[in-house]
Amino acid sequence: MSETTQREAMTRLAKSMFERGLTFGSSGNISVRLDDGWLMTPTGSTLGTLDPARISKLDEDGTHVAGDKPTKESFLHRVMYDQRPGTGAVVHLHSTHSVAVSCLADIDPKNVLPPITAYYVMKIGTLPLVPYYPPGDLNLAKAVEEMASNHHAVLLANHGPVVAGRSLEDAVYATEELEETAKLFLLLKNKETRFLTEAQISDLGKRF
Repeated sequence: MSETTQREAMTRLAKSMFERGLTFGSSGNISVRLDDGWLMTPTGSTLGTLDPARISKLDEDGTHVAGDKPTKESFLHRVMYDQRPGTGAVVHLHSTHSVAVSCLADIDPKNVLPPITAYYVMKIGTLPLVPYYPPGDLNLAKAVEEMASNHHAVLLANHGPVVAGRSLEDAVYATEELEETAKLFLLLKNKETRFLTEAQISDLGKRF
């Protein structure tokens, strides 16, 4: 896929997420791996009105070589790519329900959301909570790095999800599934709920 096509896909999917309320203002950022580096959304930009020509380009060393200055959270993307060689794209949002769950005091930091649906298990699986650090803090990158080799999706405490995928579409769809599951989790909280069993989860792994 050409760089021009990737830029257009980033703009189209970013606009779709913005218009559906998955991100807002200038929050959230996405990136795509190229043969010679990465494309990333610019710092301070809104996902609703990206200009394909102004999307940031970084070379293989992470040096900014074209477009506007990249997101200040580019390090979150870089550690996911470094720890997961098969990653083709990364999505980081401040989506409402996922952030709400990340603020709860009684969630399991090793696996934040229970297996509510088959599609959540298939697209996310296990979701660990990364301890809180201020935005831009390099300790946040180190914390994500420690989890990224074993998890393609993590939830940053009081912040939001970071999700890696083989393609931009995979990363976006998985992020959307995570957000919808977080919404279901909040709706079902304090209600007697039937989660998927270990046997059902194992069967999904065999089937898919």
